[in-house]
Amino acid sequence: MKPQNLLFILSDEHNKKVTGAYGHTMIRTPNLDRLAARGTRFTSAYTNCPICVPARASLATGRHVHDVKCWDNAIAYNGTPPAWGHRLMDEGHRAVSIGKLHYTRNTPLSNGFDEEILPLHIVDGLGDLLGLIRDELPVRVGSRKLGPEAARGESEYTAYDRAITEAAVRWLKEEAGRHRDKPWVLYVGYVAPHFPLVAPPEFFDMYAEAAVPWPSQYAQGERPRHPFLDAMRNCMQYDAGFTDEAMVRRAITAYFGLVSFLDHNIGRVLAALEEAGLMDQTRVVYSSDHGDNLGARGMWGKSTMFEESAGIPLIVAGAGVPAGQVSDVPVTLVDMFQTIVQGVGARPHPDDADLPGQSLLEIANGAARERVILAEYHAAAAIAATYMIRHRQYKYVHYVGLPPMLFDLQADPEELRDLGQHPDYAKVVAECAAKLRSVVDPEAADRAARADQEARIAAVGGRAAIFKRGTFRYSPPPGNKPVMFS
Repeated sequence: MKPQNLLFILSDEHNKKVTGAYGHTMIRTPNLDRLAARGTRFTSAYTNCPICVPARASLATGRHVHDVKCWDNAIAYNGTPPAWGHRLMDEGHRAVSIGKLHYTRNTPLSNGFDEEILPLHIVDGLGDLLGLIRDELPVRVGSRKLGPEAARGESEYTAYDRAITEAAVRWLKEEAGRHRDKPWVLYVGYVAPHFPLVAPPEFFDMYAEAAVPWPSQYAQGERPRHPFLDAMRNCMQYDAGFTDEAMVRRAITAYFGLVSFLDHNIGRVLAALEEAGLMDQTRVVYSSDHGDNLGARGMWGKSTMFEESAGIPLIVAGAGVPAGQVSDVPVTLVDMFQTIVQGVGARPHPDDADLPGQSLLEIANGAARERVILAEYHAAAAIAATYMIRHRQYKYVHYVGLPPMLFDLQADPEELRDLGQHPDYAKVVAECAAKLRSVVDPEAADRAARADQEARIAAVGGRAAIFKRGTFRYSPPPGNKPVMFS
């Protein structure tokens, strides 16, 4: 694989189903669709954790959440263990970040970058402390604002993404050409389509509210019942703020508008790469940190292991990557570590030999090795530690102390029939449980997460101090203050 520059574009909360290249018939994503047409699209790509901070820590380090121990949105990556950027910088490659990272603080060299431009990190270096409390889940009333605030307009997030785009275009046109001695990596981290669901008018207006698809299993009587899901709905309260069908459709329309807004910004960055004469020298990767339930099963936001939330778009294009190819091999964000190191031609470090990932460049070329891919969740609204693996066509979801779930994604791609308690699938459940335990001890990881979370609660003054501080719904862009609520 010839060493080349790498442009890595990461969005926030992009449900892969809402992409033209992934088969959506309404959404307009021409730039992502063209990228997929000239590269390889992965249909079974997953986050390692369906919430921002842990997912990004796994992405940085190439390690699973239970290994890197960034369990939730209040325990963020702080520079250890080493990230892929550290490996690159050690060998003289330039690694630059523009936009959202969601690490502990703005310390580029410690974080694995030569430079961080417009970085977004966890609020005050503390993050979402309320999410640490899992023994008796608090009711997060601020989540009820999701539906009422959905609108046609601008937000601090749309302004931030515009600034990120301008910075990325400027870097490609003015800075990239100065680093020709070794291939560079430019990471561009967008916040769209993460809520608030406020989409710029020209993108909101692409979609008729009455025509957007209705969420699957949205009616009260259709929603699947499980102790984990029931507790999450009661804690997060997203759907409680929706008052009528029109509000649901407006929220989905705004989300669609934000996806098209994201696609527009990506198109501008790719155009700048072309105008700088660097397209043929640069591989491009697009993905997201996790998805969004988008109303399915009465769930909004992320935090579940359903395809809408744990599944992610993942497209790789450039030299040596088969064009127009679709790969069904299960992959995750930890695979980016080897992908980036191999892609720029850096030497593998012996301390990385135990990493669970594999280069997507190898997988795209048919050299996938057998392994167990893993997603896990120990964060906000989780009454139980949750783990997900893929085994053949099956998705197995393991809840510590609660009944498991099992879905046959080949026969039931919308995950409408949970086979976890079906006697005919007991053998499959047992096989999946054994495979899960080959990569993690679920009970031991749960104990470690809860111990670290309790220690963090004590370090900030206890539960009373956390409730007094209040919390926020999303991390604000640089220079903005979070909107706190109790």
